Amino acid sequence: QVQLVESGGGYVQAGGSLRLSCSASARTFAITHMGWFRQAPGKEREFVAAISWPGRTSYADSVKGRFTISRDNVKKTVSLQMNSLKPEDSAVYYCNVVDFDSRRAVGSWGQGTQVTVSS
Repeated sequence: QVQLVESGGGYVQAGGSLRLSCSASARTFAITHMGWFRQAPGKEREFVAAISWPGRTSYADSVKGRFTISRDNVKKTVSLQMNSLKPEDSAVYYCNVVDFDSRRAVGSWGQGTQVTVSS
């Protein structure tokens, strides 16, 4: 089972940037598709971005052009660079193993990291 630890969240004004990081324990990380999800209060958890093990990326329409997902297979980390943040981006952000085509999470959830964007 993959253990995931998210970090990098915080409080930022609209238009600002944050970089989230996720550290994974899996020995097979280099051949595992990874993704980011988020959950705002009162809303269902939603897909944000995914990166396949060769490096192909996929984004939700709401973040396309503003967020960039990347991975480091040596360090076993996946990152999410978030630019031009909006108040509606406020949520708890989680990383997880994903099925790249369906954009569905297939692993266990970690604690997540809180992102708060003020207007």
